[in-house]
Amino acid sequence: MKKFLIVANWKLNGNLNFIDKNINLIKKINNLLHYCKIAIAPPYVYIYYLHNYLKNTSINLVAQNIDIHEKGSFTGEISINMLKDIGVKYVIIGHSERRINHYENNNFIAKKFILTKKNGLIPILCIGETKEEKKQNKTEKICINQINSILKICEVNIFYNTIIAYEPIWAIGSGKIANINEIEKTINFIKKYISSINQKISESIIFQYGGSIDKDNINNLFQIKNINGLLVGKASLTIENFISLVKKAEKKMSLLRS
Repeated sequence: MKKFLIVANWKLNGNLNFIDKNINLIKKINNLLHYCKIAIAPPYVYIYYLHNYLKNTSINLVAQNIDIHEKGSFTGEISINMLKDIGVKYVIIGHSERRINHYENNNFIAKKFILTKKNGLIPILCIGETKEEKKQNKTEKICINQINSILKICEVNIFYNTIIAYEPIWAIGSGKIANINEIEKTINFIKKYISSINQKISESIIFQYGGSIDKDNINNLFQIKNINGLLVGKASLTIENFISLVKKAEKKMSLLRS
């Protein structure tokens, strides 16, 4: 049975003092987990520093992005091989902040997804709609288009043992999660769509939700079927809140699976 995967995405936040002060607290709570697991996505410059802290633990490292090239004259970029070299397991692909702020389109994101998978790391593919697209009832269409951009290039097998994070763009940073029924409807729709192509592949995928998650609203998310994890942004930066969130998830998962 899949463990419930909670990814802490620190984005452009944190420093050495933040890590030194808080990482042992995360390691302590991690040692108590049986039904959940933690992964951390720090800024690039702290990945290897964190890697040394996390040796001999089950906490995994996540990269917030990669380049589509594996090596060469691409100043300022980070390659998939470099990430593998410093112990990264997961790579966030297609986060809305990359789509919006760095103009990454579906085709570009598809290349990153495929490169990540072919090199043995696990992509966390972020998909979701804008507020305007939601108003126009285009949520399902947008999500499927983002998935189909990959399926146009590769067979559905590329999705085996990967992660799809449904993150409605309008919910990120808003302080308010999407409607529970809408989240469930969207994730079920995505799973059913992939299952119509290959059920085994669909069953292997971890489906996450992301967007203004915190310790106060997390219990609502446990009402949703087919969610196997969370992609947590701002709430992961206050370690006490993050630990509270993780504890609630562990308690809920233990009840569901006992």
